[in-house]
Amino acid sequence: MRASFLFGEVIEGLRRNVTMTIAMILTTAVSLTMLGGGLLAVRIADKTEQYFLDRLEVRLYLTEDVSATDPDCSLEPCKSLMADLKATEGVESVQLLNRDDAIREAKEKTFKDQPELAEYVADTPLPASLRVKMVDAELYPTIYESFYDRPGVGMVRNDKDIVDRLVSLFDGLRNAAFGLAILQAVAALLLIANMVQIAAFTRRTEVGIMRLVGATRWYTQLPFLLEAVVAALAGSLLAVVGLFIARPLVVDRALGDLFASKVFPRITGDDIAMTALIIAPVGVAFAAVTAYATLRYYVRE
Repeated sequence: MRASFLFGEVIEGLRRNVTMTIAMILTTAVSLTMLGGGLLAVRIADKTEQYFLDRLEVRLYLTEDVSATDPDCSLEPCKSLMADLKATEGVESVQLLNRDDAIREAKEKTFKDQPELAEYVADTPLPASLRVKMVDAELYPTIYESFYDRPGVGMVRNDKDIVDRLVSLFDGLRNAAFGLAILQAVAALLLIANMVQIAAFTRRTEVGIMRLVGATRWYTQLPFLLEAVVAALAGSLLAVVGLFIARPLVVDRALGDLFASKVFPRITGDDIAMTALIIAPVGVAFAAVTAYATLRYYVRE
């Protein structure tokens, strides 16, 4: 089959069914954008979880009497707690924060942008604590069970629950995006099938003549398949462009404060590029398979 003839047939088919072609391009773009959003939500969830797990720690807040009388953890029971924590398998480091350290941390980090609260905290006796850095965040239950009722321990705090909630939030957003993407994909499938059938119907006479003079089924049906692929490729490109545009105009504006405060890691151009490498081939392959199935089962002549 000559390339010039094939190219001409594809362009002519797209021109004849311009309304259907535009509808298919837009539907494919929307469905792939939703799919891309779901994939980005997965990447954000994974990056957020890893970001916090790398900084995850367990804090053993000491009781009032230990905090007040043992600022350098040289007396019992703090001394034994420190030694036992360091000897626990999976513990990377243990750091003491006495009352002065706790107040300094609250003023310089926790309430850095809230001077009124920082001044209030400065006059409040905060408890001392032991900051435990673990090799694996899953070791928290072991540490909790071993130390929560030890003498001198007032409370054990773990940040993993917060991380799990953030990851669950993004998992929910991902599932919602995937659900909408599936609905849009069904709509795109129906449009592709309809477009192929209409294109074949409008050119049934010339296709019939070509078959009479010996053209194979593949020879006559390939232009219809390529029309669907070209339309899907255009929709895929629109979806990728939409994701790049949405990052500064939508995502950065909506989550800018959270990005700035390092609650969530930013979505980078590399993240979108990696997503584009998935959704573009998916869109084209989806259109090709749908068009082939339509031609195979519905267009017999």
